[in-house]
Amino acid sequence: MRFSLLFLSILLLPLAASARQITYPGGWSFMSMNDSDMNALHLFYSPTAEYSIGINHEYMRDSGTHMDVGQINYLVKRWNKANSQANLYLNAGAGIANKSGEFNPALYTGMTADWENRRLLTAYENRFLWADDADEFVKHKARVGVAPYKGDYGDIHTWLMLQADYDAGKDDSFSVTPLVRVFKGTTLLEAGYNLDGGILFNAMLTF
Repeated sequence: MRFSLLFLSILLLPLAASARQITYPGGWSFMSMNDSDMNALHLFYSPTAEYSIGINHEYMRDSGTHMDVGQINYLVKRWNKANSQANLYLNAGAGIANKSGEFNPALYTGMTADWENRRLLTAYENRFLWADDADEFVKHKARVGVAPYKGDYGDIHTWLMLQADYDAGKDDSFSVTPLVRVFKGTTLLEAGYNLDGGILFNAMLTF
């Protein structure tokens, strides 16, 4: 029993560090993502360690669009090294977008890649959304982070991070957000302040 708990803890440590949408087999993830562009709620279930399925509700501020979709996330490849790990994920979603009472089909796809050790983290993701007359965009996001100290499992872990966003469809297409990530066990919180004046707050709970 102790070995099983230790093994599960080792699996969850990199999960919490990267806020991934695929957990251990049979695990659930609840996420709340909020920034100057949108508010989003995600609920995912992982039948295996290779993929997860879930539902999203998102509100996109610029267009005033509400979107409800089903999403699948797939782990394409994981590189486990002695002191680091890298991952490549694909995701896709389909559902309905509601703008001012007008309903439109919504489709999106994207990818996420990350690399980390106990001191440094880098990540990149993109998203391609088509929602007919409601909204349409291509977004890119990149992050770099550093851990000011190395904690053991069960400690409170901290990352100091810098996030860059690019959306070619916006007037202010490029933005930068310094943020702090704090996690303990399977609970993760992020808070930041965009240099253009927007607030970022994200939370994730795995159970």
